[in-house]
Amino acid sequence: MTAVDIAGKTPAAAPPAAPTAQGPGRRRGLARQLLGSKKALSGLCLLAVFALLALLAPVLAPGDPSLINSTGSQAPSGAHWLGTTTKGQDVLALTLWGARSSMFVGFTVGLAATGIAILVGLASAYFGRLVDDALTLFTNVFLLLPGLPLLVILAAFLPPGTSTVVLVLVITGWAGSARVLRAQARSIRGKDFVAAAVVTGERPLRIMFREILPNMASVVMTTLLGCVVFGITSQAALEFLGLGDSSVVSWGTNLYWASNDGALMTGTWWVFVPSGLCIALVAFALALVNYAVDEITNPRLRSVKRRPVKRRG
Repeated sequence: MTAVDIAGKTPAAAPPAAPTAQGPGRRRGLARQLLGSKKALSGLCLLAVFALLALLAPVLAPGDPSLINSTGSQAPSGAHWLGTTTKGQDVLALTLWGARSSMFVGFTVGLAATGIAILVGLASAYFGRLVDDALTLFTNVFLLLPGLPLLVILAAFLPPGTSTVVLVLVITGWAGSARVLRAQARSIRGKDFVAAAVVTGERPLRIMFREILPNMASVVMTTLLGCVVFGITSQAALEFLGLGDSSVVSWGTNLYWASNDGALMTGTWWVFVPSGLCIALVAFALALVNYAVDEITNPRLRSVKRRPVKRRG
């Protein structure tokens, strides 16, 4: 049931309403609009390149990337396009294989943290009263805890591994998103079509996920992209500090070993620049898509093309 079903027919004398982000049938799909945005298309193409490189890592750089197969500290050349580490490992192979772990952790954390935020935000906004108070208090506790110290403590006491990194980042990364989604859901909860669905006896889960959630698509997507950026950068920060599993090849562990081997002091820039640049480019691509979503769903950010005014002679 939608707002159009409840309101009935619009009077003939009423002027046509401007298209909004919420109106079904009055706008193209969000995905179609994103493909028409230069910013979103650039970001999606860049993400697709990194995803393709991560999937093709076993083909482009077969074998164990951690194996020592050359002399150390070689500059980029035809034999090793990105040079070698101090130990003699191929930097290109480490970068390609690192993309698999880093992007897997980033998108897994993004999906999991956004899912928890959606559940908490919708439940808090729909049920209200005691449920809202309890969930708001629970969310505020995680918001008040300092993020980086909590990450360090959890990562230090839990067994090392990729699953531990994902668990730690999900625990510390959902609260801010839940606060934003709760505020958006509360504004939609007061709409007439939601009240009509309650009166007709619709189940709470159906109302939350069929009536409220579709009207929050843009906010959910923005939240998801932000959580993915948080997952990739936070994993790199944890592993750079030595709190991750150093046996797993990722962009963060590449930076960790480059720091331990004194790459910056010895001037072997090719050891740490590729992994750092990859993290920056993925975050930049996600930021482009995020900005495009805001530009599409927020009328104030849309670029209005002014038509030239013809003057009469």
